Amino acid sequence: MVSPVTVRQWAQKGQLNAMTTPGGHRRYTRQEVLRFAREHKLAFQPSAGEKLRVLIVDDDEQFAGYLVELLSGFSGDVVVETARDGFEAGRKIETFHAHVVLLDLMMPGVDGFEVCRMLKEELATSAIRVIAMTAFPSQENADLIIAAGAEKCLSKLSGPESILDAIGIRQPSCSTL
Repeated sequence: MVSPVTVRQWAQKGQLNAMTTPGGHRRYTRQEVLRFAREHKLAFQPSAGEKLRVLIVDDDEQFAGYLVELLSGFSGDVVVETARDGFEAGRKIETFHAHVVLLDLMMPGVDGFEVCRMLKEELATSAIRVIAMTAFPSQENADLIIAAGAEKCLSKLSGPESILDAIGIRQPSCSTL
């Protein structure tokens, strides 16, 4: 979601490695683009026509169900999967290829902090957007999960607008008569 001019400038400055063709065009390897995106905390968006894939990782089945219902209102544009813990999240990441992970911080076994660190350490998953959610909001939790690579840390008491905004889903506007 950046202009071609910006990408060319990054290459000219040596920030993004590129191969130059005999015709003067630049070519970038996928690995190089992923490295650059991870280092600069850039997230990939779905391609045009591709549905947004959101993985909800939460051991609270009721809250996970609420999120599924919230996102199901956008069924034409959003595909949702759930995982009950960090281990199941790891398995689903391999097959679901999420664009966004809504991640609970406090789970038994592998907690959200560790799941986030693992996602961000692996080249294949480092570009996945992680939005943390917690029933125990504190500045310490927010600082720790942001340091682990999450974009945001929301309270589970956040309204649906805040959750949708964090994901980047725009609600259809209603006009009044």
